Amino acid sequence: MNDLIKMKDVTKVYPLGEIEVHALRGVDVAIKKGEFISIIGPSGSGKSTLMHIIGCLDRATSGSYFLRGKDVNEMDENQLADIRKELIGFIFQDFYLLPDVPAWYNVSLPMIYDRIPPQERKEKAISILENVDLGDRVNHLPNQLSGGERQRVAIARALANEPEIIIADEPTGNLDSVRGEEILKILSDLHKTGKTIIIVSHEKYVAEKGKRKIYLKDGRVEGKD
Repeated sequence: MNDLIKMKDVTKVYPLGEIEVHALRGVDVAIKKGEFISIIGPSGSGKSTLMHIIGCLDRATSGSYFLRGKDVNEMDENQLADIRKELIGFIFQDFYLLPDVPAWYNVSLPMIYDRIPPQERKEKAISILENVDLGDRVNHLPNQLSGGERQRVAIARALANEPEIIIADEPTGNLDSVRGEEILKILSDLHKTGKTIIIVSHEKYVAEKGKRKIYLKDGRVEGKD
């Protein structure tokens, strides 16, 4: 099977005044379609930087990155935006929900860019919320939801455009262990439907959910299993 994601000798350097911060130092990563991967490392290991590059939110300083066999380094900003819109769903630790609109509207936001008619957007958003057990919360504002419920809204939003890849950056970081396990079960269930799941975390119990693990330290891959 061909690799869905193939990175070779990837580096990322951030200028900081007169010095350079080397966030990634020659990272090699290969992920196949339908895998469940955990990227693990302590704070400052480069795991979030790697996640941003995998998700086409940032560019590598050097090295190669092929996604679905296409050279990401050769893509312009519009092509990268299309990939983020069509291929990848993002889940973040801090949810990033709009505070003044209900859950269904937050979920519908990615569909706006696909020019889906408003009523169809709402119906699809409600359906996705029902699939993550929030059918009775579709009209609630984020501040009327618990942390676990807000993260489920964020997951529903990530699924809005039916992406092939789900990238979750510390998805349980703001949740207690019970709510965290609920989120991890949803991600596991999504994996069973054929989604490629990439979890970025420093929490051991979260990382253990991955079928394969990539360990980062000081911007380098320290091990894989």
